[in-house]
Amino acid sequence: MKRSLSGLLVALAFTACKQEAPGKMEPIPRPPGAIEPAPAEEAPPARAEPAIPKDAVVLRWKLAEGAPISFRLDLALDRNAAVPESAPAPKAAKKKGAKAAPAETAPQAAPSAPFPTAFTYALQLDKTGERQLHVTPNGGAPEDASFSDRGFIIDGLQGPARNLATLVMELPRDPVRPGDTWSLGTELTTPDALGTLFRRAGGGERHNRVKLVSITPGDNGEQVATLEYDLQEQFGGTLSPPRPTLKNLPKESEAAEAPDAPPPPSTSQPEGTELGATVKVTGKGEFLVKAGQWRSWQGTLSTTLNGPARPAVNLPVGTYQAHITPVSAPQQAPTPTATPAP
Repeated sequence: MKRSLSGLLVALAFTACKQEAPGKMEPIPRPPGAIEPAPAEEAPPARAEPAIPKDAVVLRWKLAEGAPISFRLDLALDRNAAVPESAPAPKAAKKKGAKAAPAETAPQAAPSAPFPTAFTYALQLDKTGERQLHVTPNGGAPEDASFSDRGFIIDGLQGPARNLATLVMELPRDPVRPGDTWSLGTELTTPDALGTLFRRAGGGERHNRVKLVSITPGDNGEQVATLEYDLQEQFGGTLSPPRPTLKNLPKESEAAEAPDAPPPPSTSQPEGTELGATVKVTGKGEFLVKAGQWRSWQGTLSTTLNGPARPAVNLPVGTYQAHITPVSAPQQAPTPTATPAP
């Protein structure tokens, strides 16, 4: 009897240990024929930034909110090196006994306003984190633009103002080593601005190269990247005057009354006027890698014309020596404190 009672107690204890905890939920079995759901896809791993080679650098403008970077670009005309523009087109000689015909000369470009000799650039972050550029020419209205961290002009600025900003702001897109080269987004000449009467002779010449010459150590652990600039755009062709209109041709009755008069001028397009332009930029700059701004930049901008090609160039005509100078941010005057009354 005692043995049976002991066995019963052991069996009850074993059953109590195997009893599941109260409140435990069991999964509901899926009905027969139900489609199993696809397993949830794992989120793709974050894309790792490409490793920068040990001997390469990434050149970027480094801005902090409330701390703009400002510098001034000065352009000094080198009068000894300046090349005069094209001489005026020769006038057609009149023949005896012929009526005065309208002069058929190539259209001349209208005189342009004096080009600014200094530009002040202010680079800053706005409240939304966008990079803004404020360009103020001396004696002119300021212009605004947006740009990327490598100095590429995203929106704003046109013509010469955009080309000058590109020269002193645009940096390479990828990491660069000494000896690497890249090109700038400049458009120094625009032959299409001469209109449909201009006929280009060949494809012209375009050379656009910036080279990282060296990376040298600077003060306080800084790195100095030395860049060299070599850009040139050239084109040539002919610009023909418009065809003579019918109202300028003599009538048949007038020609019959004057049999000794010369025959009417041909309606075919006359020989065109030769014209062209060459724009060249050479320079050298020292960029502070860690500070993200220029230590120095200087260059030579040269534009020469042959004929009335002024509308097709996007830099001032002549030879200019250019350099930049850092401009310190204006300091606010201290707020005067009230003097306590005695």
